Amino acid sequence: MTAQPLEMFWFIPTPGDGRYLGTRQGHRPADHRYLREIATAVDRLGFGGVLLPTGQGCEDAWITAAALAPLTERLRFLVALRPGVASPSFFARQTATLDRLSGGRLLLNVVVGGNPSELAGDGIYLDHDARYAQADEFLEIWQRVLAGEKVDFEGHHLRATGTVLDFPPVQRPHPPLWFDGSSNAALDLAARRIDTYLSWGEPPAQVASKIAAVRTRTRLAGREVRFGLRIHLIVRETEAEAWAAADRLIAHLSDDAIELAQRRFREQSDSVGQQRMTALHDGRRDRLVVAPNLWAGLGLVRQGAGTALVGSPEIVAARLREYQALGIETIIASGYPHLEEAYQVAELLFPELGIAACSHGQSHRTHPGEFGFDHEAPLRAATS
Repeated sequence: MTAQPLEMFWFIPTPGDGRYLGTRQGHRPADHRYLREIATAVDRLGFGGVLLPTGQGCEDAWITAAALAPLTERLRFLVALRPGVASPSFFARQTATLDRLSGGRLLLNVVVGGNPSELAGDGIYLDHDARYAQADEFLEIWQRVLAGEKVDFEGHHLRATGTVLDFPPVQRPHPPLWFDGSSNAALDLAARRIDTYLSWGEPPAQVASKIAAVRTRTRLAGREVRFGLRIHLIVRETEAEAWAAADRLIAHLSDDAIELAQRRFREQSDSVGQQRMTALHDGRRDRLVVAPNLWAGLGLVRQGAGTALVGSPEIVAARLREYQALGIETIIASGYPHLEEAYQVAELLFPELGIAACSHGQSHRTHPGEFGFDHEAPLRAATS
């Protein structure tokens, strides 16, 4: 039996983009024109949605999604919902508005946050577990308001009195909630509130363990949840070409830059997921292949998801099928630079995964001999 196609999302690089990590060489600013190119390309290529990151170093995800949604037709936008930086009722109104204006294409990525220093800049001073307790209260209010209730709520962290929403979202009872987090507090939150649980690209055995932990919790709560994988992809026609591309990505990365990034992760983050990513390689260049075709070079300096599947289309597809066999249904992928790599993934990998790419215009015929040869037609040369 042929496996069902995976759902494939892409990444909108609002922190900036480029060909190399850890250097300004080849850097591309995240201006509107460039982000627009990526969004319209992935919409046309057949990706199902895009993830917009959040944080101090990113353009605002909500405003960026609002700017890009009218330029696309099918693309769904997975936008960060950050409990604690504004009230649940405020975010409920934003959610409903963006869902309506995008024609029901909004998804929400719950980001509790893992950098206490950055969170303090947003006025959040809670410790790790308290942030998740606050997020649970936030999501209860948010979900009930979007479902059409008049909400009175009094919790340990939040209160709401007579909160209502006058204009409902398109998706009922609310746009789906996505989430990644590896701590016990995070898994508990996922079990109670989340529709799709995301894991970063850890080795399959570790991902299987997290999926099992989430399933146990959700079933005890009388719920079911879907699963996704956040990972980078480096796909080329041959495996040798793919590994060469991986090496080029960190070709200008200095040891000083690695040490600075790793020290920042250790000292500034209380994220269990970040700790798990770092433990895969411990900042060492000689420990970057952490499972077959799973490369942790990005995690030397990149916060968050720091691994990539590297190989030919056949090999990368096989590795993704291994994750799919664990229960993964959606891949949120990325690659540097994101515009060109979206084409590499769509053109090389989609056919191997059974993903139907969108037409580039099937009614348009190229001249025989330029991109193919039709023995029944005369050869015509392009002029200019």
